[in-house]
Amino acid sequence: QAPLVESGGGLVQAGGSLRLACQFLDGRSISKYAMGWFRQAPGKEREFVAAISWSGRGTEYADSVKGRFTISRDRANATQYLQMDSLKPEDTAVYYCVADVNWGFIISASGINYWGKGTLVTVSS
Repeated sequence: QAPLVESGGGLVQAGGSLRLACQFLDGRSISKYAMGWFRQAPGKEREFVAAISWSGRGTEYADSVKGRFTISRDRANATQYLQMDSLKPEDTAVYYCVADVNWGFIISASGINYWGKGTLVTVSS
């Protein structure tokens, strides 16, 4: 089983919103992990979406989602979130949660230790 589990995907109309959530399957704390999201649309390569540092003070976003998506983390609930607003049909993809103690691995999309199985987001026009 994938060590991370995502939830919150679904079907939404363009302009709508969804919030994705991600936790470790074994319920461990996320405190020491940088975390993030990637996505893969049909027929396309997987791409970086957003990342948040272990402290929560650092965030990074893909240009395509800046101003529309917000990544956050709740240490008490051991959960990270991706709030997606003003969704567009081109946001349709499988969204994957990732985690690693190394922030650089997530930003570079290389060597990431923990992945979820993904959750499908479909945005209709």
